[in-house]
Amino acid sequence: MDTTSLKSAVYATLQLPDDAWEDLAACWEPVTFKRKEMVTAIGEVERYVYFVLDGVQRAFFLEGDREATLVFNYTGSFSGVIDSFLLQQPSRYYLETLTACRCLRMSYADTARLMDKHPMVERWVRIGTTWALSGVMERHIEMLTSNAEQKFRKLLKRSPHVLQIIPHKYGFLPGYRPGHFF
Repeated sequence: MDTTSLKSAVYATLQLPDDAWEDLAACWEPVTFKRKEMVTAIGEVERYVYFVLDGVQRAFFLEGDREATLVFNYTGSFSGVIDSFLLQQPSRYYLETLTACRCLRMSYADTARLMDKHPMVERWVRIGTTWALSGVMERHIEMLTSNAEQKFRKLLKRSPHVLQIIPHKYGFLPGYRPGHFF
C-alpha cells in the first residue's frame, strides 16, 4: 500500500519520528466507496478517520427536507465525522460520498493506542484538530459577517480548485444551498 500522499499530509502538520510514522502508517487500510454512498449516518458512532486518496465527500445536516452542507472533503484531505470519532458519541450529521472514493482508514482503537504509545502522534492529532477548529471558526465568522458575494470571493481566494471538483448542485460554501451563486 502506497502511503506517500498520506505521509505528505501528516508531515504538513507535524514531522513524526520514524518509529511513530511506521506505526501510524501500518494502521491504515484501503477502502472504497461508490458514488452517493452513505459513509456515516446520524446516530452512528464514527469508527474511522479517513484519508481521501481520490474522490469527493461531504458532511451535511438534514432538517426536514432542507440539507445544509457543513464541509467538503476531497483528494488529499482527512475525512470523517471527527467529533463523533474523537468523542465516540453518536454522529449529529451525515457523511456521504459525492463521487466514487478511494480512501485509507484508521480505526478509533488504533488511533487511541497510537496516541498512548507515541506522544508525537497525540500531538499531531491535537494540532490537526486545532487547525480544523480554527477553520470552522473562520467560516463561522465569515457566515455571520459577510454577504454572499464576499463569501464567494473568499472561497475563490482560499480554495479555487473546489469549483472544478464539487458538483455545482451542492453549492460551494458550507451552509449554502444550490443556486446561491449560479
